[in-house]
Amino acid sequence: MKRNIFIASLLTLATTPLFAFSQVIRKYSRQKKGFKILAGEGRIHGHIKLKGVNSNILDVKISGSDTDGDLAIFEQTSLSQGKGTPLHIHTAQDEIFYILEGVYKFQVGDDKYDLKTGDSIFLPRQVAHAWTQVSEKGKMTVIMQPAGKLENFFVTMAALDHEPSKEEISKIFADNDMQVVGPPLKID
Repeated sequence: MKRNIFIASLLTLATTPLFAFSQVIRKYSRQKKGFKILAGEGRIHGHIKLKGVNSNILDVKISGSDTDGDLAIFEQTSLSQGKGTPLHIHTAQDEIFYILEGVYKFQVGDDKYDLKTGDSIFLPRQVAHAWTQVSEKGKMTVIMQPAGKLENFFVTMAALDHEPSKEEISKIFADNDMQVVGPPLKID
């Protein structure tokens, strides 16, 4: 019995440097070639048509799989006036929005902001936030750093064959490392 524990311990010690080395190799063997994503197109998934919190269209411009999880960039075409996200937290990602078209209302912690075309907002990780589309139509660039699981969240929401309940939405958020902590932001 002691011999088995000794051998298991020895194997663990022997593989630890290999695991660490493989992480270094992965970082330095990253793709060294750029790529172009055309206007109006999404990388990998094409147009992702969301269900649930809103019915917007999302295009992945830079996937987390392109950057080893370091960064993700999305373009969202907003078609859901008066709708947005529930108040939620990303535990490990900062989020930046750049408004390309339209008007939005954001809440970050206790602060509320009105954003219009050309405005940007930074949402720090571990701070509750939400947004709602004010204008009839809109478009935003959304940047996540690191990428986290937001891309998977969008793909999951789009794959639903029904309008999800609040409980189902909360579970999908949780499955993708986000926590719903309050209702959607209302337009005043």
